[in-house]
Amino acid sequence: MQNLNDLEIGVMFWAGGDPRETVREVKSLGVRCGQLGIPGEMGLRGAAGPWNRALADADFTLVTVFAAYAGESYADIPTVERTVGFVPPATRHERELRTLAVSDFAAELGVLSIATHIGFVPEDRSSEDYLAVRETVRRVCDHAAAVHGQTFALETGQEPAAVLLAFLEDAGRGNLRINFDPANMILYGTGDPIAALDRLAPYVITVHCKDGDWPPRDAPGALGEEKPLGQGAVGMARFIAKLKEIGYRGPLTIEREAHDAAERRRDIIMAADLLRRLAS
Repeated sequence: MQNLNDLEIGVMFWAGGDPRETVREVKSLGVRCGQLGIPGEMGLRGAAGPWNRALADADFTLVTVFAAYAGESYADIPTVERTVGFVPPATRHERELRTLAVSDFAAELGVLSIATHIGFVPEDRSSEDYLAVRETVRRVCDHAAAVHGQTFALETGQEPAAVLLAFLEDAGRGNLRINFDPANMILYGTGDPIAALDRLAPYVITVHCKDGDWPPRDAPGALGEEKPLGQGAVGMARFIAKLKEIGYRGPLTIEREAHDAAERRRDIIMAADLLRRLAS
């Protein structure tokens, strides 16, 4: 793994299929680093070896390993509330165990940061669900720190910045951090991402460069629409300027969730060009 430059451009991508081919395809986008998402259904036993070889052969650096969970759906806001992260009680324990397994997998790859969506943090800090989610996050943090020296990052978007900040302070773990995704703040309608970044700055360890438009006003519960970078409501020039202002020097990781592979590739290449201009 090489040393990365300040504000080096990377790509968020998902495990699946042959690791060598996956890394080769990502590197062909002109990047040297990225974040690896682990689908909830992916078996982890014995998986680290092939990934280590693929990463070493390509001289490609993983910054973060993301945990996703079987049964999650991002169809709309009510579905997210019902299915995503640590909030649903029926799947909370198995997802905690899965996150610990992803932490162990990441450690085998030499990656010192794991991350996930924990779901909508309940605003009532005395509720049973809030307390259970907080304790789950604490246990994941303790495992990541004590066993592997890792950070554990929560991705933004599903609650306002003030709610997330209060949760981080209440959880009280020194290795609990944020993967800041400005588009998610817009897609969920939870607040201006630039103001949120300013407020959450001390916790931000990594970022996603993603864009999108606000949810439609005439469709309660609908999510906003993701857009190619620079074509949504985030304001990428403002976002990069704010990152520089708060002293962020980590990677600028492009996330594009288009289902069509050719469209996704085109949009990532376009996004990388835009980020190079803005970050210079």
